[in-house]
Amino acid sequence: MLIQWFPGHMTKTKRMIEDHLKAVDVVAELLDARIPASSANPMVEELVKGKPRIVILNKADLADPRQTDRWVSFYRKRNIPVVPMSVGNGKNKKKLLSLIRETAKPILDKWYRKGLKNRSVRLMILGIPNVGKSSLINFLAGTAAARTANTPGHTRGKQWVRLSEGLDLLDTPGVLWPKFDDQTAALRLAATGAIAGDVFNPDEVVPVLLSSLAETEPQVLKEVYHIDDVNQDPQLLLEAAGRRRGCLLPGGAIDYDRAETAVLHDFRSGKLGKITLDPVPEEEP
Repeated sequence: MLIQWFPGHMTKTKRMIEDHLKAVDVVAELLDARIPASSANPMVEELVKGKPRIVILNKADLADPRQTDRWVSFYRKRNIPVVPMSVGNGKNKKKLLSLIRETAKPILDKWYRKGLKNRSVRLMILGIPNVGKSSLINFLAGTAAARTANTPGHTRGKQWVRLSEGLDLLDTPGVLWPKFDDQTAALRLAATGAIAGDVFNPDEVVPVLLSSLAETEPQVLKEVYHIDDVNQDPQLLLEAAGRRRGCLLPGGAIDYDRAETAVLHDFRSGKLGKITLDPVPEEEP
């Protein structure tokens, strides 16, 4: 399987981001804490070009907290400010706002010396589709400032969102790279819902997801789907999961379509527990 997804509007989005970067002080890169590497857009560093940047590990409530801690250390060792985030968590919100202000302070001090004492911090949030960007903006603003949707590529156009905390956010559509050089990353993006469902085949994504869980989280398969032997062919794991979830056709045969949908829903909703699919890269000697 070769997953490719680069809707035409994303080319326009890339140009728009380049045009508006001069108007912002800080860029926040929003990643999925379950797949920080897979959800990182290779174009971001090129686009930012030295602009102060922070990393937000969103959906941290669905990720393995131990792995999230390791990812935080990974970014901090590279002098990249980072904060785990779960929309709805007030403490997370305070930490994020504090980090944004801290990162923007040198720029605000510069404006202060020029006589602009009450200038707001101008923030741009970049992230691939469906990593929760609109929901995060709504949470920070305390209102439905940006539209939200459960499908990738929903946000269109440009809008500024004024925050009471002295922050102006420039909301832009998510961007995704034009070619998946790493199909493992593509499969993980599909599993988390970052890639539209009509672009990939669940019958190829779900077995890979189950194989990954059998290797890294075998107890999950045992506890949720009552699979004693996780070292089976992924198709047999799917059959066992489908049977456990009641995905059966008349006569007792497995309804594979329903079984695949059930497994994806269980993973995305957190029913399988807090899971991180992307391991932290090993440190170079």
